[in-house]
Amino acid sequence: MLKQPHIGVDETQVAPLVIVCGEPDRATRIATLFDSAELVSENREYRLFTGRFKGVPVSVCSTGIGAPSMIIAVEELKQCGVSHIVRVGSAGAMQSGIQLGDLIVAEGAVRDEGGSKAYVEASYPAYASFSLLKSLEHFLSGQATPYYFGVVRSHDSFYTDDEDSICEYWNKKGILGADMETSALFAVGRLRGLNVAAILNNVVLYQQDVKEGVDQYVNEAEVMMQGEKTASLAALEALINVN
Repeated sequence: MLKQPHIGVDETQVAPLVIVCGEPDRATRIATLFDSAELVSENREYRLFTGRFKGVPVSVCSTGIGAPSMIIAVEELKQCGVSHIVRVGSAGAMQSGIQLGDLIVAEGAVRDEGGSKAYVEASYPAYASFSLLKSLEHFLSGQATPYYFGVVRSHDSFYTDDEDSICEYWNKKGILGADMETSALFAVGRLRGLNVAAILNNVVLYQQDVKEGVDQYVNEAEVMMQGEKTASLAALEALINVN
């Protein structure tokens, strides 16, 4: 079997149902929710575990930061026979009512990143699979964590000179949150015939300083860690119960 050059696995080492996340340590935390998990590969930003959740084969793979790294993972996971991918990520809120640790389920994403535009023009939509959205809703409706369904924006930098005005613009358009990977997953995943979804844990309040918010996340504030766990369980349940 041919191993993929970046994620470092072949088709025998990856389940058809996969969670992707940015941070390698988050992949480790998600793997602890499995019934059993084995670290099968680690290379650069890609850390991949395969195991079982409630008896069903599943995998989790970290992708690092940004669209290019996400797209590499999507392409190589597809080559390994993966059929469903759910991103468990973090986001900064774009609306004032969304609190730290609240969850955002992306129905679609604004494609303000460059990676997916290398594949198809910007007018091509980035949207989630209805079957996975329905499965996520079924799980989340029974949880205490607040959650929101809507559109997010994916971008390439939160250190641009006009970041405040950009955020204000998209806030007025009703965008729920911002991340750096979801639109790439949706657009390229759809082009490759994959079922895709994303559930994002809010780690920055709207109009809060980004560095302050990220520092809080690095310090593992309890409420945000609970949000991450709920998002991870929602993704796992959605994957194994999707129709």
